[in-house]
Amino acid sequence: MKKSLFILLVVGILFQVQGQDIDVISYNIRYDNPKDYPNNWDNRKEFLMAQLQFYAPDVFGIQEGLLHQLKDMDQGMPEYTYFGVGRDDGVEKGEFSAIFYKTEALQLLDQSTFWLSTTPNVPSKGWDAALPRICTYGLFQRKADGAKFLVFNTHFDHVGEKAREESAKLILEKIKELNPENLPVILTGDFNLESDSPGVQVILQYMDDTFVGAESEAFGPSGTFNGFEFNKPVERRIDYIFVSPDKVQIRKSAILSDSKDCRYPSDHLPVFARLHLK
Repeated sequence: MKKSLFILLVVGILFQVQGQDIDVISYNIRYDNPKDYPNNWDNRKEFLMAQLQFYAPDVFGIQEGLLHQLKDMDQGMPEYTYFGVGRDDGVEKGEFSAIFYKTEALQLLDQSTFWLSTTPNVPSKGWDAALPRICTYGLFQRKADGAKFLVFNTHFDHVGEKAREESAKLILEKIKELNPENLPVILTGDFNLESDSPGVQVILQYMDDTFVGAESEAFGPSGTFNGFEFNKPVERRIDYIFVSPDKVQIRKSAILSDSKDCRYPSDHLPVFARLHLK
């Protein structure tokens, strides 16, 4: 009897630990550009949403989403809701770096957006950036156990080299400012930078790259940007999920190369991570 009770206790503990994991995705969904045909939004949105629902992350950050794309996803994925603002006016215009989350699992306690510039509180371009760029963040509480954590989601400029490095520094400053309780932090995004770049190296001084940190538990191709070129290897990795190393354990990570009828659901592959909040 004692042995049976011990086994039940161990199984219960393992189940509880697994229950404390959260699944996260970073996904550049590609803005709705009619010139992308046959890879335009209307031809790929159903598969993209089905992909997300299959992996069923607790929270995911998207990049490049326009308002009508977010509304499509909101309607097509009722188990999720989202928050964020358009980068052009801080309301609805321009691309969003929105964050979606499962309402059954998570409660949103606070959220906001700042611009990647020297005037982060107002819509603006920073340094040598070609376009306004933003970072949206949310403070979450897990309903199952009350654990709190922060998620930051961003999209760095595609032109400005100085802007990308300074954006990385600004986000780290904001994380420190907005996290006085030293909660677990997750940073998702399309950084338009490969891993050896100064901007990513700045982040890696304080955070872990989940795809690298997963080691043998990492799965998928080496890159994330596919450019809708299905017949070429995907080797350029510019999308990441970073985590605070002292607060988050990386269970596994993957770059998801799902396709349908020889077409990808976006010109970027999503990044997946299963994380344990310490």
